[in-house]
Formats: sequence, structure tokens, C-alpha cells
Amino acid sequence: MKALAGFAMTGRRQAVLAATLLGFLPLVNFLSAPIVALVCLRHGMSEALLVLIWAALPAIGWAVAGDMIPLLTLLGSVALAGVLRRTTSWELVLLVAIGIGVGAQLALLLQPGFVELMMQQIELLMANPELQGQVSTLPPEQLQPLLRMFYGMMLMFLAISVLMLARYWQAALYNPGGFRQEFHRLRLGWKTCALLCGAFVLTTLGPTALQPFAILFVLPLLVAGVALVHGVAGLRKLPAAVMVIFYVALMSPVMTQILMLAAIADSWLDFRSRMQPSA
Repeated sequence: MKALAGFAMTGRRQAVLAATLLGFLPLVNFLSAPIVALVCLRHGMSEALLVLIWAALPAIGWAVAGDMIPLLTLLGSVALAGVLRRTTSWELVLLVAIGIGVGAQLALLLQPGFVELMMQQIELLMANPELQGQVSTLPPEQLQPLLRMFYGMMLMFLAISVLMLARYWQAALYNPGGFRQEFHRLRLGWKTCALLCGAFVLTTLGPTALQPFAILFVLPLLVAGVALVHGVAGLRKLPAAVMVIFYVALMSPVMTQILMLAAIADSWLDFRSRMQPSA
């Protein structure tokens, strides 16, 4: 994929061609967004908007067909790229990304047919005799908020992931190793952590309409926790097998909770600054 990024960076025409053509292809249309984000990181928002106009055409086509994910991912990742280029702050990027998750949930209100289709698919899945008695079903009034919640979290995660891929491409082309150093230093300040924890509590205990937004305030803490683990592993020069085990363990809810607590503690104690690199 580095070759793709290098081709897109040879000129505006090449960037437009790559972003637009990839956007039309079903299995690889997700690569359109990081190309536009890369243009933004390298050349600024004004240049990225010219490429974005063309890249948005296939994304709008997918949205008309009923799939808003490519369009929302494209717009969200480019917005985050603009924030990162202007501020160089991943902490601020993660906070702005919450707005993308909120916008994605609100966008579902404009697509009631998409929500109904998702619920029909879930009902068909639950009708499977092999799953009956193993998975508890929820009434529609409880299932719809859950669908919006996970949809918003997915779009927020995709926007952050696309930006990280674009940043990785930028470092690979112009500053080898730069993204690794940047990600290993990613850390949330204690004020940001306090804000996220407070917002999570308020949305969880607040009105029912706000509860689907609660999970969006958790994702920045998880990203910061993953960066903490990578940073510590880099300082201690731990083998790659350790990170494989870590990501396998991350599928456990208990591990994600521990990771969130570690990110909160790191916001106060800054563990990496207290550690000496291994020889």
C-alpha cells in the first residue's frame, strides 16, 4: 500500500484518480478515504478539498444505494486529518472524533430503512435453531438504540483508523519511523480523562436518549491505552509475540476495562516518562 500512497502523492491528478477509482470498487473502497486524508496531511485542507470533491462522488453513490459508511468515513477522516495537521495533537483528534460518532448516530435517523434492514437481519439470525436459547432477544425499542450506539462507535473507530493509516503512509514516504514514535507518545491529559469519564457517567445515568452516546467517550481511553502498551513495549523492546498476546487478550471485556484504567492512571502518572529504554 506504500506504493499506492506514493503514486497518489506524485500529483493532484494521480491523487484524484486513485481516490475516485478506489471509491467505486466494493472491496477496496475503504482505501479512498486515507488517500484524501494523506493529501490533507501533506498539502493542507485546501488541496485536500479538491481531491475530496471527486472522491465524494462514489461515496455519495454508495449512500444513495443505502450505505452511508464510505461517505461518513471519508468526511470524518478528512476532518480529523485537518485537525491533526493544524494542531499535531492526537489528544484533540480523539476528542473531535467523538463528534463523528455522534454525527453517525444522528445520520441513522435519516435512514430508517437501513435500521429496519439491520433489525430484519438480526431477527433472521436469531431465528436460527442453533442460536435459540443461547442468545437473548431484545424488544425493538431496546434494540434500535443499541444499533445506533454500535454504528456510531464503528464510524468513529473507522475515521480514527483511516487517519492512522494516512499518517503511517506519510511517515513511510517522508519520515520513516515517525508515526511509530508519535503513536508511542500518545497520551491523554488528566483534564481530558476527567472530561471523558464525567461525560460517560452523565450519559449513562442521564436520559435514555443520551445513553447510546456513552460508548463514544470510552473509545479515546481505549486508543490511549493501546498506545501506552505499544510505548512500553517499545521502551522495553519486548518481542512481537507479546503484542500478539495483548491483542488476543483485548477481545476480553475485562482486558478492555483494565486498559481504560491504565490510560486514566497514565494521564496522571505518565508511566513512559518514568521508564528508561532497554539497552
